[in-house]
Amino acid sequence: MKYMRVTFFLAVAVLAAASLMAQSQSPYVPTAALSAFASSPDTDSDTVLTIRKRVDEVNVLFIATDKHGKFVRNLNQTDFSILDDRQPPQSIDAFRRETDLPLQLGLLIDTSGSVRQRFAFEQEAAAGFMEKTLRPGFDKAFVMGFSKNSQVAQEFTDDAKLLQAGVQRLRAGGGTALYDAIYKACKEKLAKGESERPVRRALIVISDGEDNQSEVSRTQAIEMAERAEVIIYAISTDDSGLVLRGDKALEQLADATGGRAFFPYKMKDVKASFSAIEDELRSQYVVSYRPANFDADGRFRSIEITANKKDLQVRARRGYFAPRQ
Repeated sequence: MKYMRVTFFLAVAVLAAASLMAQSQSPYVPTAALSAFASSPDTDSDTVLTIRKRVDEVNVLFIATDKHGKFVRNLNQTDFSILDDRQPPQSIDAFRRETDLPLQLGLLIDTSGSVRQRFAFEQEAAAGFMEKTLRPGFDKAFVMGFSKNSQVAQEFTDDAKLLQAGVQRLRAGGGTALYDAIYKACKEKLAKGESERPVRRALIVISDGEDNQSEVSRTQAIEMAERAEVIIYAISTDDSGLVLRGDKALEQLADATGGRAFFPYKMKDVKASFSAIEDELRSQYVVSYRPANFDADGRFRSIEITANKKDLQVRARRGYFAPRQ
């Protein structure tokens, strides 16, 4: 009996060694095997991320409008040209119209002293937007107020009433650290995670665009939004009727991320701005492609999407940072 046990364990050891040698000498592992490994709950989490994520696949959400600024929702892949790092993609894996993407929204409200005059009305408009836009069990949002410092008034939730209460708890007063608040919101709340389906990540900024307290620059704030794949929509609180420095800052933040800036000079126009954002969030296309000459080197790669049809305009983020391996 003892001899049989020894023989059994020796056989197991030999088989295990042979298996390891075969794995080390194999030139590749089939994709199906990788997928099965990645889905196993017992594997190391870092290994799962390394295997499951295709570093050479890019997903881009964008919108198309006609010469009147109206959304065009019936276009196909052949209606667009795409350049990644100034080169056509190696392949386009998917193209589809997306009118029902899950939303992950951040509502970033300037509470500094400079917005005091219109603050109450903007709170009301923001609360109404959340109630109208969010779908329970599908979308979620958070509320953050900022002056010199930023503070989350309501964590991520799909409950519009909790979000409304968070908005109403905000109080005006203090300096303005707009870029710090954008950087923090994108990095800590909206940073991209693993997802089988695209998610619309957007930050809605209500501010006059003036910044006098931030430790990070506008460029750094934009870069963090790009890394998190967050679109910035800005609603200006400036009602002077003039194009001020803050207005230009809001336009730059929105343009760089594929968003849009609104300048409602009358209070009633604030609600119209929120309605336009809601409509845009439901009117997008998504394209998935593999770039040509791709290197996982961490550098910024530009994205250019243009419409082949005359009088059509495309709005998309300007690029992305390649992951590092």
